[in-house]
Amino acid sequence: MSRSVTILGAGLVGSLLAVMLRKRGFEVAIYERRSDMRLQTMSAGRSINLAVSHRAWHALSIAGLKELFEDIAIPMYGRTLHQIDGSVVFQQYGKNREAIYSVSRGELNKKLMTAAEEAGAKIYFEHKCVEADIPNNRFTFEQANGQSTSVQADLVFGADGAFSALRTGYTKVDRVNAVQEYIEHGYKELTIPAAATGAFQLEKEALHIWPRRNFMMIALPNTDASFTCTLFFPFHGTPSFDSVKTNEEVLQFFNEQFPDAVPIMPTLLEDFINNPTASLVTTRISPWVYKNKSALIGDAAHAIVPFYGQGMNAGFEDCSVLMQCMDQCGDDWEAVLAQYQKLRKPNGDAVLQLALYNFIEMRDKVADPEFLERKKIEKDLGLRYPTQFNSIYEMVSFSHIPYSTAWQCIEKQDALLQRIMQSGNYFDLIGTDSFKTQVDTWMSDYHASVATLEFGNGAH
Repeated sequence: MSRSVTILGAGLVGSLLAVMLRKRGFEVAIYERRSDMRLQTMSAGRSINLAVSHRAWHALSIAGLKELFEDIAIPMYGRTLHQIDGSVVFQQYGKNREAIYSVSRGELNKKLMTAAEEAGAKIYFEHKCVEADIPNNRFTFEQANGQSTSVQADLVFGADGAFSALRTGYTKVDRVNAVQEYIEHGYKELTIPAAATGAFQLEKEALHIWPRRNFMMIALPNTDASFTCTLFFPFHGTPSFDSVKTNEEVLQFFNEQFPDAVPIMPTLLEDFINNPTASLVTTRISPWVYKNKSALIGDAAHAIVPFYGQGMNAGFEDCSVLMQCMDQCGDDWEAVLAQYQKLRKPNGDAVLQLALYNFIEMRDKVADPEFLERKKIEKDLGLRYPTQFNSIYEMVSFSHIPYSTAWQCIEKQDALLQRIMQSGNYFDLIGTDSFKTQVDTWMSDYHASVATLEFGNGAH
């Protein structure tokens, strides 16, 4: 088996993969187009926050790094929904007080880079891949000083994000299908600072959402008691980034749509005017691998929108599964990469769909009283039928159940919940023997309908 690995990208997935491979004795070189972010000053709360859930913690544990990140992670036990009428509703994520964890992307990336170097990986910063010769595994890098370096690689992993150089190289190989799609919404980062006393100005152990049908704002806590806010907003139409530009338009829009947030956002105008507006892109490609020579991993293989908080989690799970494939297939890299693609490609496609699906839920459905009632029923069903029922959210965030399985369960769970809710007030009826017997039957039917799916270690 090859003992020399080249990784494109020193981001979250590339750095974690380097640690895992170094633990197995591989020589690892990482080529990163950016400069070393650890040498730059980053304002707290100014980088996009990530939601670390079960899949990412598992991967960090495999790498021996879980404890390293627990001190920068803040648990979020549910969503706090800020409705336009000023009311606030808390919606618990799990049925057993499970949490997802808010972590600064920048701080996480810095620690992973350091962990990779301490494990023995070499990171070459300011090396932009400008040419990827896929059949010959030869890569050309342009340095900041204008000089070029050519590398003949043994085994390559493209962990260089949605606009991956390796992915671009794949599109020039015969019989490769690749799709890149932008959604109509973009995003802008905003800030809620800590109070003058240093305290959090919102409940700190929750992900805050202001759902407004076609757009929304979210806020995730930081360890310095600030919140990183993100406005997800259409580029065009009314309202949109096109129609909300001047100071007066920004203030009018926020006072109308997010009146409870404006008083605790003292730098709102500065942030809105000065912070960039970024696009949201999804990518799909097939195949993910080339013979025994290279493979895409993380966003390079499956860039998704951020609405399920699963981008990093899915990328980290790619790394975990790759390690399993290495254990199963031994020294045969062609078999390793083929097995990796077989296991992960369907799940990469599914998590993309799940993320788009959850955007509709977050911006639109969570403002609907009927939907909130459904979520309460889901929790109760999970407690009453723990071996038969997990909500889709719990499958995605708190288990290793394949994303493809969770996606296939949506329609079946919709039918089950619709049947239950059409029967009347669930919480009034569930105490009666007749209704309880009926629900037992419906739950058995649901369980049978999903019995052939792959659930791994989770309940159906």
